[in-house]
Amino acid sequence: MSDSAGRRRICFAVCIVTILLAVLDQNIVSAATVPIVRDLDPVHGVDRIPWLISAFALAATAALPLYGKLSDSYGAKRVFLGAVATFLVGSALCGTAHTMPQLIAFRALQGLGGGGLMSITMVLMAQLRGAGGKGPGIAGIGAVIAGAGMALGPVVGGALADHAGWRWVFYINLPIGLAVLVLAALLIHVPHKANRHRIDYPGAALAAAFSIALLLIAEWGGKEYAWGSATILGLGAAFAALLALFLWRQATAAEPVLPLSMFKNPVLRGSFALQAMLGVALMGTVVYIMIYLQIARGISASDASLFMIPMAVGLVGTGLSSGLLQKRGWNHRSFLRTGTTVNALAAISLIFTGVHTSLWLLGFELLLLGVGFGLLLGQVLTLAMESTAPEQIGVATTGVRFFQSLGGALGTALFGTVLSRVYESKVPGGSTSRIARLSGAAHTHAVHALVTSVDTVFACAAGAMVLAVVLAVRLRIPAGTAGRGTTAPDGKTTVVPVRIK
Repeated sequence: MSDSAGRRRICFAVCIVTILLAVLDQNIVSAATVPIVRDLDPVHGVDRIPWLISAFALAATAALPLYGKLSDSYGAKRVFLGAVATFLVGSALCGTAHTMPQLIAFRALQGLGGGGLMSITMVLMAQLRGAGGKGPGIAGIGAVIAGAGMALGPVVGGALADHAGWRWVFYINLPIGLAVLVLAALLIHVPHKANRHRIDYPGAALAAAFSIALLLIAEWGGKEYAWGSATILGLGAAFAALLALFLWRQATAAEPVLPLSMFKNPVLRGSFALQAMLGVALMGTVVYIMIYLQIARGISASDASLFMIPMAVGLVGTGLSSGLLQKRGWNHRSFLRTGTTVNALAAISLIFTGVHTSLWLLGFELLLLGVGFGLLLGQVLTLAMESTAPEQIGVATTGVRFFQSLGGALGTALFGTVLSRVYESKVPGGSTSRIARLSGAAHTHAVHALVTSVDTVFACAAGAMVLAVVLAVRLRIPAGTAGRGTTAPDGKTTVVPVRIK
């Protein structure tokens, strides 16, 4: 093996570890949320979980459009190193938090870096393939590792929370991240043509602002404030105004962070919508399955996280078999339609989860979810990258991640509100964090109320997956082909069919 080939393999390994780190951190907290809130905020407890999850997702979502433009302008490697460094600083601070507000703030800082880990890493892998001509497929090994990390994150988080303390959920990132930072700085070399681009910072700020307003409406509406209150109506007006300003800015800026011309490409437009629904559905399953197991069934964080193993098996199994399926004639259309359908069936089955539901049945449902997500992982992203011009790959990639993160953050906020509202309707003045302190008939009633609330969340997630099926069926992909976008001088995007590799 030549030195260049060996270096290229190490570079791909660094990228894959970074993807694993990014996906693990998005999901590792889900199993540790109950120990965290019991330690830092025993009064409010589970009611604060949506903010803990949303802080990371919101910050990552707000930063994504800017990451794409920075990557196209200054090179993926520089932006990658900056994202990793920011992520590590946020991780270190999260481990030192002593109050929930501190942890939420530090989690947001961590999210600013985390927003670039997955998206820019995928851009870097694409450039490494182009630079060397060889390397693992972006929807292949990377997707399998990402899928395993998504399912195993709660396992790692639960084990650390139970045996080492929840702070190690964040400290574990430091040695891995530092190794990634050093190896990437020394070994990764990708060609980048120096370009003097204007970075649309006002556009990025407006994207962050309207995202925050939307998520605050979802988080506070009907929970902290009535839907018709001045606060919610004011946030609604602010969201509409900020979104209008963002669209105006993208239409008039010399080099916008999210060019509106991309939405003229039907493949990209459909990919953005589909990825948003997948983000909503994913947050409505993994996080709230952990809550159900720990509170309703009294299972410890580490034991509850073991239920993610069937999901990991499904993810990795279908991911590894994707190459064989492609040889048998499967294309993007086949993967997307089958994957969303399987996920919709699994999500619908979760609606019927009860207080005494067989844990073996729950494991099978999670296996089914893993199979569905395994068929989907990497497909939308690869399709988007194949459907855009080379000079806009960074923007297209982060655009897909932006809509997925926005969907996930919005889903977390909405599902948290749904959970609280349904529970409070059955246990007036009650708090889900106090269920463990109850006994007798009061405890039984509270547990049944929580299960009903979680089932309502699962119903919302199932609705999102059914919509994803509709989007996958309607996505305009020519049979056996994917779209390669070309950008004309006037900024318009035309889809030119190219054969899927």
